[in-house]
Amino acid sequence: MHFPSVQEQLDLIERNTIEILSRQELEAKLQKSLKTSQPLKVKLGADPSRPDLHLGHAVVLRKLREFQDLGHEAILIIGDFTAMIGDPSGKSKTRPQLTAEEARENGKSYFEQASKILDPKKTTICYNAEWLGKMSFADVIRLSSHYTVARMLERDDFERRYRAQEPISIHEFLYPLAQGMDSVHLKNDIELGGTDQKFNLLVGRDLQREHGIAPQVCITMPLLVGTDGKEKMSKSLGNAISFNDPPEEMYGRVLSIPDSLIKEYYSVNTAIAITPAQIEGDPRTAKRALAIDIVRQYHSLEAATKAEEHFDQVFVQKKAPENIELFEFEEHSLPLIDLLVTLGAAASKSEARRMIQQNSVMVDEQKITEITATIDLNSEPKIIRAGKRKFFKVVAK
Repeated sequence: MHFPSVQEQLDLIERNTIEILSRQELEAKLQKSLKTSQPLKVKLGADPSRPDLHLGHAVVLRKLREFQDLGHEAILIIGDFTAMIGDPSGKSKTRPQLTAEEARENGKSYFEQASKILDPKKTTICYNAEWLGKMSFADVIRLSSHYTVARMLERDDFERRYRAQEPISIHEFLYPLAQGMDSVHLKNDIELGGTDQKFNLLVGRDLQREHGIAPQVCITMPLLVGTDGKEKMSKSLGNAISFNDPPEEMYGRVLSIPDSLIKEYYSVNTAIAITPAQIEGDPRTAKRALAIDIVRQYHSLEAATKAEEHFDQVFVQKKAPENIELFEFEEHSLPLIDLLVTLGAAASKSEARRMIQQNSVMVDEQKITEITATIDLNSEPKIIRAGKRKFFKVVAK
């Protein structure tokens, strides 16, 4: 196996990282790998609590891909067993637990989406139920003896909840121990994670050492701020850009990020070099190029180009897109609220009512402000616009 020089590898590995524990150990592992021509085992644990991935997940997945490109072994752990515990990282209350079936199904989707970044042919995928599920109660007791309650309470989220007198379930203490056992089982050299995973990564390092295994190097990556410019990217907060977003929606969401995030998004989500001066001089152009590149990565360059054309037509020229799905109805008139729910523009009548009250519903380019409005359907199709990006063409049969 031919590897680049240690310094070349370090230059790439250190890019965008927050912390390497420790750099000296990483350098030693790279030197040994170069000398023996043996690739390092680089592990990333995936929590399949949700089946959809977003650009926040991409930050650490891209780092794992860099290790693949350097010639090292990428190991993706699907935490189907630990998902039944629920990762307490950053949580102010006990996290919902998944069934084994839910965790395994989400895990399959996770790998399919992660393969948009990773080379699937060079990725080893494991499910930690394969070894954790075989542990006996006696094994769990022995595992628990390696860590004290005081050590667990050093973890930020546990300490915060303890001081606020918020419940902490005993099973939550088992999560970092179980994740650490993944490292013991795999004997991996490096583990990657977001900054919110630092405690868990260090537990794995400690448990490896206690089992006579050379401790892993822990590399933490930044947590990407979402489109709101405030909170960590999260589907539940509605500030995420997901791998599976349609091209037009992905393009528009990238353009919606605050200018202050442009440099960070370029740095962790593209291979494009851009200077602060370029951003400050023309943030609009910089953001458009960013959106094109991100859509290209998850769809195609053709899809990215069409997404940009769609955006210009709808938001710059204020025209409806050319290809709008046609919905035909038996009725010749329908209450607008019912119509929005039927079309899927709103999840409920109350949401449809809010959309109308917020002036975000248009019929043939005319804003509708009356929540009791009825839409007449005739032989000429009408264009319904709900919010910024949803368009529907409706007509009576």
